[in-house]
Amino acid sequence: MILAIFLVIASALALAFVFGITVSRSLQASRGGRALPIQPLDIQAFRNLVDPAEADYLRRRLSAGEFRNVQRERLLAMAAYVQAAGQNASLLISLGERALASNDPQTAEAARQLVNQALLLRQNTFLALMRIRAAWLWPHSGVGMTPIVSGYERLNGSAMLLGRLQNPAVPVRISASL
Repeated sequence: MILAIFLVIASALALAFVFGITVSRSLQASRGGRALPIQPLDIQAFRNLVDPAEADYLRRRLSAGEFRNVQRERLLAMAAYVQAAGQNASLLISLGERALASNDPQTAEAARQLVNQALLLRQNTFLALMRIRAAWLWPHSGVGMTPIVSGYERLNGSAMLLGRLQNPAVPVRISASL
């Protein structure tokens, strides 16, 4: 009994260690690479893709085999959206970090909020990709993407605010439709 408890605790600690290393390396890689342009995301299409009511509708209308195939295709699309959101968050982290040194207190505060929201979104995208991979194995299970969609919308607002403060003449958008 004690051995089983010890193995469970050791497994949990090992998983936490691997998770921590993976997150820190993904954040380092996002800062160290060359800057790619921000990829606008169609939030309405993403919201429709992750809507549980849509999955329920497909589940009722399709046979089990057809549903699994369609749901796996939807999961691939979700993963593409989540990866793009994570990449955009990485770019906005570096943009926000550069703006933190601003002499204007409003700009510095907007940059701090942008960095905090982008870091949170980056972490949530990692977790969301893990859930998508698990759902790939069990397509009938649900995949909650609400933190990604709402976090991306908040990040969009923060990026727009910082952009307006830094250069009022140039509009900043990281969403294709708002």
